[in-house]
Amino acid sequence: MFKLDDEAALLAAFRPKDQKQVEVPKDLALPRLVHDYLAWTHPSGGRVFLIFQVPGGVPIGIAFDADGGGGGASVPHLCEWCHQTGAGNQVGLLSATVNAKRRAGVHVCVDLSCGKKLEEAADLGGYSARPGLEKLVARMARFAEQALQIDPLGSGR
Repeated sequence: MFKLDDEAALLAAFRPKDQKQVEVPKDLALPRLVHDYLAWTHPSGGRVFLIFQVPGGVPIGIAFDADGGGGGASVPHLCEWCHQTGAGNQVGLLSATVNAKRRAGVHVCVDLSCGKKLEEAADLGGYSARPGLEKLVARMARFAEQALQIDPLGSGR
């Protein structure tokens, strides 16, 4: 759990090159306690924003481009982060800029509703969602670190 005090703190979670692309939703109340992660889609679509924090780390923001779905709406796909299935219009490729010459992508729930899906599955199965949510945030951090070279602990930012 982490706290975002204001819009400046929210924007500070993103890399400087991504900050100018971030559009904070008008209905996002700040200050805000974030339990696992915060995600929102740009109103016009095409962009998805994510902020998460690993234990002992700093809030990390990623600005994704929604490059399209994974296929037809009736074709099921598996999210790489929450391991839940969704139709091709629900699970697809989100990509982010690594540098001027390279992008990295991940095949996930296009609205990043992974946490909600894990909680619903846990409720139906009668078990705690907490271990799944912790793994979800760890997968987000692994993508940030390995694909985007963002240190989830915050050194070198």
